[in-house]
Amino acid sequence: MAFSHTGVYDSHLVFSALGTNKNLNVNNCSSSVSNFILLGFPYTWKIQILLFSIFSGTYISTLIGNLCIICAVWWDYRLKTPMYILLANFSFLEICYINSTVPNMLANFLSESHDISFSGCFLQFYFFFSMGTTETFFLSVMAFDRYLAICKPLHYSTIITVQNCFRMGAGCWVCGFLCFLLPVYLVSQLPFCCANKIDHFLCDPGPLIKLSCEPAPGTEIICAIYNSVLIFSTFLFITSSYTLVIRAVLRVPSAEGQRKAFSTCGSHLAVVSLFYGSLMVVYVSPTAENPAGMQKIVTLFYSMLTPLFNPLIYSLRNKEMKEALRKLFRRLKTWHLEKFLTKVRVLSNTSRIETSPHCQRREHNNSLYIEHRKYTCDAEFARMNPTQ
Repeated sequence: MAFSHTGVYDSHLVFSALGTNKNLNVNNCSSSVSNFILLGFPYTWKIQILLFSIFSGTYISTLIGNLCIICAVWWDYRLKTPMYILLANFSFLEICYINSTVPNMLANFLSESHDISFSGCFLQFYFFFSMGTTETFFLSVMAFDRYLAICKPLHYSTIITVQNCFRMGAGCWVCGFLCFLLPVYLVSQLPFCCANKIDHFLCDPGPLIKLSCEPAPGTEIICAIYNSVLIFSTFLFITSSYTLVIRAVLRVPSAEGQRKAFSTCGSHLAVVSLFYGSLMVVYVSPTAENPAGMQKIVTLFYSMLTPLFNPLIYSLRNKEMKEALRKLFRRLKTWHLEKFLTKVRVLSNTSRIETSPHCQRREHNNSLYIEHRKYTCDAEFARMNPTQ
């Protein structure tokens, strides 16, 4: 019995030592993780080139479309209203939002390593989700703007001034970038045990939590609570605002007034549906057992396609924006035409001067003067040196 007890005790010591050694190896391994590998879309080379072409075209179209909205609001005095100022801020946010992930994704299509540094991964995580949070706040502010414009028109001009519009926009940016500091910090403190392959095209919290070598239920719960509160609170605020708007619009006796109100609010509702519909699938439960391919497609939808659809929805469903864009394109066309005609005019004037009779006569006189000076200098030299 004594021998057996001692053996059990020794075995306990051995397993304790092994456990301690394992923890040491985990700590050493986690400290050596300096980069992650974004697997992205592991297809054949031809399919990757095809995807690169499609995503590059989508990226460029998104930048051009949102820049056109910003320029239209900037140059058209009729659009210097709070609603369009918020829309210009929203377009600028979409440009920043798509630039936080898409350039790196496009570079990975042409790269063989597909790696991203530890700090770069969490910076992408922070900026991508901070700008996504800012977008939810902007959509809420735009819904509140439409609610006041339609349901409280007498109070609208005193509440939604240009100064208050800029204050609300700045508040959206500040709150959006402050909200996700805690989740990013908690996920960055997880031990990753040398497992650094992320089955995604961006640094997403779900795959990152799955890479942890230790269970992190607290971090999972905090991320789920953060996402749920943020998404559902803003979504309920937006839907409540538009419910009141629709109820007020239905009371308007004028068919033209109903059409104009529905046209403006319909574009906002389309953007909200696109954004929140895909957002809820992934981030309400970040570690839900969704297929990796499904997560990539849904993330791709709201991170690339929603910023692309926004300028199309707002420009095609809004008469004032369409007129402003037509004026912008005419101005750009006129500017390019004037620049081209100026170059042609300068070239024609230069060629006319060079071929004019006055210019030819002046050149002839200059040549005669040079010949005369040469003859005079030769004669003077001969007179001063008679021996030569």
